[in-house]
Amino acid sequence: MGARIRLLLLASLLVIPLRADPPMTTLRVEVKSHTGRPIPQASVVVKFVRGRNYMKLGKKVYTSWQTRTNQEGVAKIPPLPQGDILIQVIAKGYQTFGQTFEVNEEERTIEVKLNPPQPPVSVYQ
Repeated sequence: MGARIRLLLLASLLVIPLRADPPMTTLRVEVKSHTGRPIPQASVVVKFVRGRNYMKLGKKVYTSWQTRTNQEGVAKIPPLPQGDILIQVIAKGYQTFGQTFEVNEEERTIEVKLNPPQPPVSVYQ
């Protein structure tokens, strides 16, 4: 009986360090046109791509946020786990942007420049 209690105490001591919260990052995405002007009301999608949640014994963390930029072209994302994140930006009149970033800081600002749309390609021209 005493060996079981010691074993349970030892197992609980090994689990306690795994319960620590993963490091988090506060993200700010600035969306601008190719000329440097802010783009308001652009749709910003942020997806946590790679990293592990050791609380859940190494299972992947799937987290995503969707928001729009304000009048200054800024979208603020709540704290997310550090690791690789995918940022997608969609705005009317501009090409869609998508890129994966590695985030390891407590606070990070990512500037996204959107290009104007390309003319359509046709075999008849």
